[in-house]
Amino acid sequence: MAVYTDVSDEELSDFLTRYDIGALVSCKGIAEGVENSNFLLGTEAGRFILTLYEKRVNEADLPFFLGLMDHLADRGINCPEPVRDRDGRALGRLAGRPATIVSFLDGMWVKRPEVSHCGQVGEALARLHQAGEGFAIRRRNGLGPDGWPPLYAGSADRADEVLAGLGGEIETELAFIAAHWPKGLPDGVIHADLFPDNVFFLKGQLSGLIDFYFACNDFLAYDLAICLNAWCFEPDGAFNITKGRAMLTGYAAGRPLTDAEIEALPVLCRGSALRFLLTRLYDWLMTPPGALVRKKDPLEYYRKLRFHRTAATATAYGLELAGTGA
Repeated sequence: MAVYTDVSDEELSDFLTRYDIGALVSCKGIAEGVENSNFLLGTEAGRFILTLYEKRVNEADLPFFLGLMDHLADRGINCPEPVRDRDGRALGRLAGRPATIVSFLDGMWVKRPEVSHCGQVGEALARLHQAGEGFAIRRRNGLGPDGWPPLYAGSADRADEVLAGLGGEIETELAFIAAHWPKGLPDGVIHADLFPDNVFFLKGQLSGLIDFYFACNDFLAYDLAICLNAWCFEPDGAFNITKGRAMLTGYAAGRPLTDAEIEALPVLCRGSALRFLLTRLYDWLMTPPGALVRKKDPLEYYRKLRFHRTAATATAYGLELAGTGA
């Protein structure tokens, strides 16, 4: 979440007249994240999240995102639900941008995840994958392996400004992924961005999942690899195998991994680390001055990538110790 587009009080008040959520009481920009402009709205009916979709988001994808949230909520996943206007539309326009209002979820994200948090995220991810079954709309993962070389091309000339030799390392890794990425793994709807700031907890219990604007169809185990990267490394860059074990155990309790997924896990983790290295690198170099957004360090994911290069099997992530069949 972030703020790139300013909205005047007059524009916002006029926009809200289309909805049955009462008059505007308060509006505050949300600075976390890097994709869209987000605001916490207070109205006479309560609290909501207003999102303006910025240029990186393809407007044609919005029916997938909004429909998916409805689909998952109907199947018991506690996630934001789009608020429809009086004409039944979940999508409008505000300040020249596509815009939507979604329900507000109670809870806080954890800045220092513990083992129990990681286990609950594994359980929730398995439930999400199961709940996504039957969703009629499909969306290709534009930030999958095929999209990484063109994404890197946008910042290749400046990569070594961030770290000497980084460009060569990335090119080597792109070649490795192209040669070793798995095929034929179980697929379905994935969240693709289930970082700590997209998971809410209340009194230690997971209370909701948010920010589905990278969701797509891809390998389910790739989503798990993204979560291992996002949740199971310590601030000093070390992988916490106890957290990994808890996440994998939680996931397997709801959806056991296949032998092929277990074998592919190190490459999937390696690829997911490269994906976030590349997007963070692009944002680090290209975010315009003055944007109300907190840029994220791409080298965090370079360090994670280096760990995954040493992982010969899934046991490096605690899978064997979790008793899931490795």
